[in-house]
This record gives sequence, C-alpha cells and structure tokens, in this order.
Amino acid sequence: MGEHDMAELFETYRPHLRAVAHRMLGVAGEADDAVQETWLRLSRSDVGEVANLGGWLTTVVPRVSLDMLRARAARREEAEPWPYDQVWGDRTADDAGDPEQEAVLADAVGRALLVVLDTLTPAERIAFVLHDVFAVPFDQIGPIVGRSPVAAKKLASRARHRLRGRTGTVGARAARHRRVVDAFLTASREGDLEALMAVLAPGVVRRADAAAVPAGTPTVVRGARAVARETVVLGRRARFAEPALVNGAVGIVVAPRGRLLLALRVKVEGERIAEIDVIADPARLRTLDLALIDATPCG
Repeated sequence: MGEHDMAELFETYRPHLRAVAHRMLGVAGEADDAVQETWLRLSRSDVGEVANLGGWLTTVVPRVSLDMLRARAARREEAEPWPYDQVWGDRTADDAGDPEQEAVLADAVGRALLVVLDTLTPAERIAFVLHDVFAVPFDQIGPIVGRSPVAAKKLASRARHRLRGRTGTVGARAARHRRVVDAFLTASREGDLEALMAVLAPGVVRRADAAAVPAGTPTVVRGARAVARETVVLGRRARFAEPALVNGAVGIVVAPRGRLLLALRVKVEGERIAEIDVIADPARLRTLDLALIDATPCG
C-alpha cells in the first residue's frame, strides 16, 4: 500500500480514533496530538500483514494516550496553586475555547465524568474507557496496559468503583440536595440575583482559597445578598460547572474543557445552601473524593 493510499485509509478511521483519545485524555488538543502520533507510528510501520488495520490503530492510540496520561500525572505532582489571574484570566490555556466548543464537550462526554476519570491512574482510565465505553475485550486491553487480561479486568473494576465514590448523602435527601445545587447553578448561569437569593440561606457563608477569587477579594463572605452579588459577577464561569459528589455529598466541579480548576463543597440545610467552600489549591483538590452523581457514564 502506498503512502497516499495509507493516508486516505487513515482518514476514514480518524473520527473513531479521536473519539477514543478524547475520552481517554479529556482535552481536544491532546486528543488531536495522540491521533497525529498514531499516524506517525503507522507511517513508520510495516502493516502489510495486518488483517484488521482499524483494530491495530485502536490498540496504538490507547498506548499513545497512556504515555501522555503518565506524563500528565508526573507534571501534576509538581503543580503549585494557580493565582486567580491564571485560573480566571480572559484567555487562559484552559479557557481559550468558545462557548460552542464547551457545549460540544459537555454534551459528548460531560465535565464531571472527565474530572472523575482524571482521578484514576492512567492504567485504570485506559482499561475502563476501552472496555466500558468502547467494548474492547480485556484480552486486547491487557497488552496495552502491560497486564494480564484478568489484571486489566480488575483495573476497570477499580475504576468503576471510583466513579461511584462513597456516598454520605443518600436517597430522598441526596435528590433534594441535587435540586438545590441545580437551582443554584441555573441562577448562576443566568445571572439571576433574585433566584440566587432564594436558594441561599440568609446567613450563608462562602469560604474560598485565595487562588479562587480576585486579588483583594475576601476569602470569607457572609450573607445571602453578598454571596449572590459575587456569584452574579463571576457567574459566566458557571457554564463550566456541573454537579458531582464531593467527599460523598452533592457539590460542584468547575472544569473548563474537562480539566478540574475548582471544586465546591456545598452544605444544604432545608431547601437552601448554608455553606460554600471553594477549593482551588491543587494540594486540597487532590485530597477530595470526587465521583459521579449518576455513575453510569454514556459512551
């Protein structure tokens, strides 16, 4: 097969490979890089005897993604708290996309799912995504992650357990808390001061890491009107937010392009929010137990 023919054939597989890489990596740009590296490996390989090129490519792109996830994990260990202007500047690395791209990402994968996947080890993430999202059998997953099929199955099982997390708020109480958090997010996105006042307790307290608020802004704000006004000012960021379980209770993750920047621990009393703890420090974020409220991800 000539290089031109191979390139044309590769293009027919590109959408599928990009979908696989996107769910593994959670970032569109990194997914494109993984697909490009897969093409380079194909162009340097002798695949004349490969009976199923699509299957071969579907094993290569996860290997590339696994290397990228391991490199990302190593970088994260050295991360320092981000100052506010880096987190919420007009055009940060994680907020350079337009709202349409953000909507596509949320609809296709879901920010909360991407955030929770990011808490898995690289091997757990690869095993889970390949098996549970793309139905790749474990005898094919094992060699990709350097494990036996049985060990690969255990990796996916551990990932599934992590997605569920530990739930301290259950049943009707959890459903009520979810409704309150949803109402808060809707009002935040719409900049609706009165609706925010209705969902916040009169004596609500908002605490925040210094990196989560502009310089000079108090890290502690008290009272429904003060918290609501601040939320309206910063409300455009709510389009990056989704409900999630934070340490077993219904809370919020804020994740431009699926990358966690903030987590909000929310205390609900009755039908209103009584406390909000905004966490931006990477060391604090790493200690959180994050999970999906609905732990059945879609493909």
